[in-house]
Amino acid sequence: MTAVPEATTRREATAASGPPAPLPRPWAAPPRPVWEEKPTRAGLAGKGLVLLLACLGILFPLWIVVVTSLSSRRSIDEAGGLVMIPKDITFVAYQELLSGGQVTRAALVSIGITLVGTLFSMAVSVLCAYGLSRSGSLGHRWILMVLLATMFFSAGLIPTYLLVQSLGLTDSYLALILPSAISVFNILVLRGFFMGISQELIDSARIDGAGDLRILWQIVLPLSRAVVAVITLFYAVGYWSAWFNASLYLNDQDMLPLQNVMIQLVQKQEAPVGLGQAIKTGELSGLAVQMAVMVMALLPVAVLSPFVQRHFKKGMLTGAVKG
Repeated sequence: MTAVPEATTRREATAASGPPAPLPRPWAAPPRPVWEEKPTRAGLAGKGLVLLLACLGILFPLWIVVVTSLSSRRSIDEAGGLVMIPKDITFVAYQELLSGGQVTRAALVSIGITLVGTLFSMAVSVLCAYGLSRSGSLGHRWILMVLLATMFFSAGLIPTYLLVQSLGLTDSYLALILPSAISVFNILVLRGFFMGISQELIDSARIDGAGDLRILWQIVLPLSRAVVAVITLFYAVGYWSAWFNASLYLNDQDMLPLQNVMIQLVQKQEAPVGLGQAIKTGELSGLAVQMAVMVMALLPVAVLSPFVQRHFKKGMLTGAVKG
């Protein structure tokens, strides 16, 4: 009996079962979701229109505030209030505000509180975050749990006021700094970024004889410029915009920061010294003064934000994801 070759048997079996299935092409890209496809011209036009409307919604109110602050009393009276089209531009409101008096003093108070408070908050936050990022530090887990608990539980406003009063901080600028000096969220962001720094780099510096403060100052902080810049801006904006603590703990009108003076102007409770008579005689419009103080309050944040904007994505996302 003649043996049938194995190759012939395989060909006959293949012919009986039909043509072979096509092999998958490794170069063929898998199907992508609709949102990952290249946008059409209509889609690009729609996105541009949405962004344009969003920018107009943000910039148009600012434009009205700036133009009204630069308008004369006659222009404001003709417009019936807020001015949208510039006419009879004058800087009288800014000249009167910056010529001295309560507004100038309040601006200096806000600048001083912002500088001192930001430096103090950053120093404490960086030191605390670095200590919590080192796994071998003493009691870092318990300290971290206590800090996390303060994010969900607080004593409340009345115990905080009684504590500040018992410490003798009322009618003191320390009352505007110490009660809100530390943000646990900012500490956690800094800690997450510090934990992402290579441990081998820190160990090599420690072998060379560097201490913790030198490691923090010469290695950790230079590598963490993005997150440090973002957290610094957060603290600075918080101190500059704060008004609630001043309304609680300060009774002297000469000690009030700029935000509280702006509230008094907007609510028309009390005109600053030197401006009340000018408004009564018709030299100034009360609305122009209000808008000018708003511009003065917004100007520092608007000037500093673009310089820190490029650090936002790297600083916040990296610090929040790592650790």
